[in-house]
Amino acid sequence: MSSLKLVTACLLAFSLLPQLGCSSGAHREGSGEYMDDSVLTARVKAAILGEKSLSVAEINVETFKGEVQLSGFVSSQQDIDTAMRLTRAISGVSSVKNDMRVK
Repeated sequence: MSSLKLVTACLLAFSLLPQLGCSSGAHREGSGEYMDDSVLTARVKAAILGEKSLSVAEINVETFKGEVQLSGFVSSQQDIDTAMRLTRAISGVSSVKNDMRVK
């Protein structure tokens, strides 16, 4: 009877191992979070692309766990303000970090 419990415990442990690989940590994302961040990045880039005063080629967008980082070189402070405003307005964005510089 004890060998049955041991086998059951081993099977349970092995069945949980793949779940550990998909879990998130402080510095890595799980597969679901990665997809969510990819969607947020795409939405931010689409919003920037839709704004005539901004160039999506000048602004880099990176997302990690809902936190969006904007970087790159833009033409004016107004461009920075516009990009920040557009990014904050997107549903799912928890915070925005500005690393953009005026060239």
